Amino acid sequence: MKVKILTRNPDEYLRETKLDIHKVQRNYDPDLHPFEAAREYTRALNAVKLEKVFAKPFVGNLDGHRDGVSILAKHPKKLSTLISGAYDGEVRVWDLPRRMCLREFIAHDGIVRGIVYSPKGERFITVGDDKCIKTWNSIAPQFGEDEEPINTILSKTVLTGISHHLKKPIYATSGEICQLWEESRNEPIRTIEWGADSLHDISFNPVETNILSSCASDRSIILYDMREKLPLRKVIMKLRTNKLSWNPMEPFIFTCANEDYNLYTFDTRSLKHPTNVHVDHVAAVTYIDYAPTGKEFVSCSYDKSIRIFECAKGHSREIYHTKRMQRLTCVSWSLDNKYILSGSDEMNIRIWKARASEKLGPLKPRERAALRYSEALKEKFASHPQIKRIARHRQVPKHIYNAQGELRTIKMKLKRKEDNRRAHSKPGEVPFVPERRKHVVKEQQ
Repeated sequence: MKVKILTRNPDEYLRETKLDIHKVQRNYDPDLHPFEAAREYTRALNAVKLEKVFAKPFVGNLDGHRDGVSILAKHPKKLSTLISGAYDGEVRVWDLPRRMCLREFIAHDGIVRGIVYSPKGERFITVGDDKCIKTWNSIAPQFGEDEEPINTILSKTVLTGISHHLKKPIYATSGEICQLWEESRNEPIRTIEWGADSLHDISFNPVETNILSSCASDRSIILYDMREKLPLRKVIMKLRTNKLSWNPMEPFIFTCANEDYNLYTFDTRSLKHPTNVHVDHVAAVTYIDYAPTGKEFVSCSYDKSIRIFECAKGHSREIYHTKRMQRLTCVSWSLDNKYILSGSDEMNIRIWKARASEKLGPLKPRERAALRYSEALKEKFASHPQIKRIARHRQVPKHIYNAQGELRTIKMKLKRKEDNRRAHSKPGEVPFVPERRKHVVKEQQ
């Protein structure tokens, strides 16, 4: 025999945080809410204003180096560990939550050009101006013992960078030529070159792990395949590329930081022109690193600022700067997608929030729901002139503001000159060249 009873779920009429507060029941019939759009616009305006009020991106700094910071390296398995190298050859291992230096030692005579971890993080390899490749243990030595490398290799050529294969015990170095090394051998297993005087950066693809790329002194970007004897392709830019970073989610996309103040995103399937040009810096861009989501990347420049770009957009969504921060040399995005680390030539490593107004620490359920609602409203009214003006406004240093005005004047002058030439020439004699095709000289295969 079945007995039917009346039941009510408490989730339907009680709030999730306090069980003695009843929910407010609402009727969402649009006829009953004629001012819904106006009310939502006011809430979106307040939300975007509050975002500016709470935008405090600077978290802290790691102070201790006695010379400018040249390179940063993340641990592949631990979020709390960071390694930094300096211009005086010193290497430091940091504990990020406590902002403490765990180890410090002189690794090279001269500048530390590159630091990279092995895939599991049990060792890290450094290269420097003294032509040495040194392998170190990730575990600190016992008290009283000296810091000694596990292995030291003296290269025949100058070394400028290093990158490790994501799965195999193989790493690549750049310098006068591209060399592939195996961790168990003291001689390179392969040497690849393609007509460039020197290479100053090299990077393995994190997805298609057999592909790697390098930036050369002849203004070219060269793609290699470990399985091939010769390089694959080369694209020559108008000015030199300083750093290259692969998208961790899309194996055929990479972005390069250039001397002409811009960043260029390329698709390896077609290198005739970049898929996007990212502008806003007013000096040479020195370093770039992708977020682990692959949707954003961070860049640093000699204009003493850090900018965060969305991959599909040409202008930065955020700029970070301080009065004391000088020319930036390296930048890194943490693997938990929450923090950005930057190193500059005034001997300091700074920690920033990836989203300037994000609250650090746990969020209550209602607080999380309110933030989601605010984000949805800002996205809904993103094209509204007033909200767009507030959202995009940034206070920038005076030297950047003046340089932006000067660059704008130069671009307008060139555009006006080209328009005048086109107006006073035969039809088709002065063709219109899109912005994305202006910066690539040629592609070689």
